[in-house]
Amino acid sequence: MADQHHDTPMLDELENGPWPSFISGIKRLRDKHEDQRISGMANDLLGQLEHSYETRKGYWKGGTVSVFGYGSGIIPRFSEVGSSFPESKEFHTLRVQPPAGNYYTTDMLRQLGDSWEKWGSGLVTFHGQTGNIMFIGTSTDNTQHFFDEINEYGWDLGGAGPCVRTGMSCVGAARCEMSNIDEMKIHRTLLNNFTDDVHRPALPYKFKFKVSGCGNDCMNSIERSDFAIIGTWRDDMKVDQEEVKKFVARKGREYVIDNVVTRCPTKALSLKDDDTMDVDNRNCVRCMHCMNVMVKALSPGDDKGATILIGGKRTLKIGDLMGTVVVPFMKLESEDDYEKLTEMAEETIDFWAENGLEHERCGEMVERIGLVNFLEGVGIDVDPNMVNDPRQSSYVRMDGWDEEAEKWFNRKAEEKAAS
Repeated sequence: MADQHHDTPMLDELENGPWPSFISGIKRLRDKHEDQRISGMANDLLGQLEHSYETRKGYWKGGTVSVFGYGSGIIPRFSEVGSSFPESKEFHTLRVQPPAGNYYTTDMLRQLGDSWEKWGSGLVTFHGQTGNIMFIGTSTDNTQHFFDEINEYGWDLGGAGPCVRTGMSCVGAARCEMSNIDEMKIHRTLLNNFTDDVHRPALPYKFKFKVSGCGNDCMNSIERSDFAIIGTWRDDMKVDQEEVKKFVARKGREYVIDNVVTRCPTKALSLKDDDTMDVDNRNCVRCMHCMNVMVKALSPGDDKGATILIGGKRTLKIGDLMGTVVVPFMKLESEDDYEKLTEMAEETIDFWAENGLEHERCGEMVERIGLVNFLEGVGIDVDPNMVNDPRQSSYVRMDGWDEEAEKWFNRKAEEKAAS
C-alpha cells in the first residue's frame, strides 16, 4: 500500500539536476494524495518502473480494452509483473480529443481533472504526440465509467490504432496575426467528416491531419502529418515602411541586416539607405523569419489560402519524410472550398486504403508507387507550381517541360473563361 513505499534508488537519480522530473510528479501523487487508491497506484507504478530499470526490460503488454460502440481510443496496458505490483496491474491510457486550437477554459480542465481522479490515476499529459489529451492509468472496469462521465459533458475519445487519428490545429486566427486561414473551421470540418474513421480502425495504418495557419507550422504538420494544411498567401508581403523605420531606429541598421536581411534564405530582402525595406516577392518562400522578427513592420499579403502537403511522418519502414506539395495554393473561404478540401481528403484516404500495404503510411506508399501515380489515383492534376525552379533539381527531367506547362496554363485559362 501507499504507506509501504517501494525503494526507488535509480528513479531518485532522475530527480537530480535543474529540470523538472516526472518522477517527482508521481511521488506527489503517492505521498500527498488523499485518495488511497491513487496513492497506491502511484506507489506500485514507481515500483514497477524501478524494477524495469534494474532488469532493463519493459513489463507492459497489450490486450483488448474498449468502451461500448468504439473500436479505438484506448491503449491497453496490463502488467506482466502484476502479482508484485497489484495496485497498478492494469494501467490503461485513454486518448481524448482536445478542442480545436487547444482552447480550454479552467472550468473544462477542472472538470476533466475531477473525473480522472474519480476513475483513474490522476496522471494526465497535455498532449500526446498525436495531439490527444492522454489520461494515463486506469483499470478495465473504470475505463467505461470515465468515458461515460466525460462524454456526458461533451468530450470524445481520440484515435488509436490503424485509423484516422485526432486532428490538430494551431490557435491561429483567434490570437495570431500570422494566420492565413480559419484553422479551427478546417479542423472541425475534417473531424466531423472523419469521426467514423477515427473510432473504427479500418486502414492500413494511422492517418493524421494537422492544420497550421502559416509557414511557422506550429503544429509540425509538414513532418508529422499525412495530410498537412499550411496557410499561405500568393500576393505581395505587406510592408509598413513607417514601422520599418521605427524598428531600424530602435535596433540599429547592423542588427536589421544581421538578423533579418542576411537570414533570408533567398536573399529577397534589402534595407535601403533611407531605412525602408525592399522585398523581392517573386523570390519570397514564406519562411516567416522576417515577419517573426519585425512583427509590426512586415505581415502576410491579402490573397490568402492554403498549401496542401501529403505524406509527412517519422521513421517507420523508411526514414523520416516531410510532406510533398500536391496543391500549391487553394482558397478556403466558401463552403464549396471546404467541400473540395474534404473530397480531396476522402480521395486520398480511399486510394491509400486500397493501395497501401499493411502498416504502411501514406507517404511510404507514395514513395513506393511514385508521386505521378498517386496524383492520378486521387484525381489531382500535376501543377507546374509544385516545382518552383526545376533547374536546381538534377533528377527532374526537363524535356517537354515547357510544352506541358503551356498546356496547363491554357487549360486553366479555359476553365476561368468558362466560369
